[in-house]
Amino acid sequence: MKRTLILFTMLFFVFITACTNEKEKEKTNDEPSSSENQPVEKETAVSPLTGNAATGNIDSRPIAVMINNHPKARPQSGLNKADIVYEALAEGTITRFLAIYQSEKPKIIGPVRSAREYFVDLSKGYEAIYISHGWSPTAKEMLESEHLDYLNGLFYDGTLFWRDSTRKAPHNSYISFENVVKGAKENGYSMTKEVAPLPFLSDEEISGISGEEMLEAVVSYGSKPEWRIKYVFDQQLGRYKRYSGDELTVDRETEEPVLLDNIFIVQTDHRFLDDYGRRTIDLNSGGEGILLQKGMMKRVDWKNVNGRILPYENEEQVKLVPGHTWINIVPDLDKAFQNSAEKGE
Repeated sequence: MKRTLILFTMLFFVFITACTNEKEKEKTNDEPSSSENQPVEKETAVSPLTGNAATGNIDSRPIAVMINNHPKARPQSGLNKADIVYEALAEGTITRFLAIYQSEKPKIIGPVRSAREYFVDLSKGYEAIYISHGWSPTAKEMLESEHLDYLNGLFYDGTLFWRDSTRKAPHNSYISFENVVKGAKENGYSMTKEVAPLPFLSDEEISGISGEEMLEAVVSYGSKPEWRIKYVFDQQLGRYKRYSGDELTVDRETEEPVLLDNIFIVQTDHRFLDDYGRRTIDLNSGGEGILLQKGMMKRVDWKNVNGRILPYENEEQVKLVPGHTWINIVPDLDKAFQNSAEKGE
C-alpha cells in the first residue's frame, strides 16, 4: 500500500512539472524578446544630388536639359524642379542654363535651346542624357564623336518636342519628362544609373556655417538689367530666391519661385571661337569661387572632380546644404559679383 502511494505521488509530481514547463514554454513563445521590442530604424534613402530624402528611385538616371534664358523665354518651365543648374554665357551677354534633373521629374521643361560643348562636358559629370534643340559645330562633333546619349529637337520637332504657339521661335521648344523616357527607349538609352552622391552637411554642421553675412548678392553678366541676377536670402524659408533684374524667377505653369540652398559663383577662362560670339570655357583648371549658404558668404576655390564643379577650402571639399544648387560660371569674379548692401540696395 505504501509503495503504491509513493509511486502515485511521484507520477503526480512528474505530471505537474511537465505541465508547468509547457506553460512556461508557451508563455516564452507568445511574448517577444526584449530585443524584438526595440524599434528597428529604417535607413532613409537619400537623393544623391540634393541630399534630401528620396521620393523616387535613387538610381534614376539624370537628364541634363539646355534651357533658354533669353528675356523672351522667361518665365521658364521646370527650373524649380532641377537638382542643379549651371548658368553660363552662350553668346554676347546672353546666358543659358543646363538644368540637371534626378530627384524630380517635371512634366514640362523648357524652352529648350541649342547645345554648347562646355555644357555637354558638364552633363558628362553626371552621365546624363543630354537634351537640346540644335547645337553648335563643336557641340555636334563632341556628341557624335564620343557617342554620347542625347536627344536633339532638330530630329524630333513635333514628336518628342513641341512648339508653344504663344511664343516665337527659337523661344518656344518644349519637352516633357515622359517624352524623354520615350526617346530614351527608342534609342536604347538606359534610364537607370548608379549616381555618385555629392557631399552634404548634417544638421549640426549647417548650424556651424561660417563666413561673412550676406543676405543679398548680385551676379552680373552685362550692364543691362536683364543680365543682372540678384539672390536674396529669405530668412523665414531659409533659402534663396533668384531674380533676373527685378523679376522673380518662377515656374511658368505653377508660378512657384525657384528656391535655392547653395549658390556657387566660379571664375573660369572664357575665349571667343567665332564672330557670332560663341565661346569656349575652361572648366578644368580650377580657380577662385564664392559660395553662398544660409545667408553667409565664403570665398573658396573650385575644382573639377570627375566632371563636376565643386567648392574647396584649404584643399578640402566643402560640403553642400541639402537642397538645390545653382552654379554661375563667370569670366571675371571681381567684376561679376557684388554685395547688394555695398551697392546701397
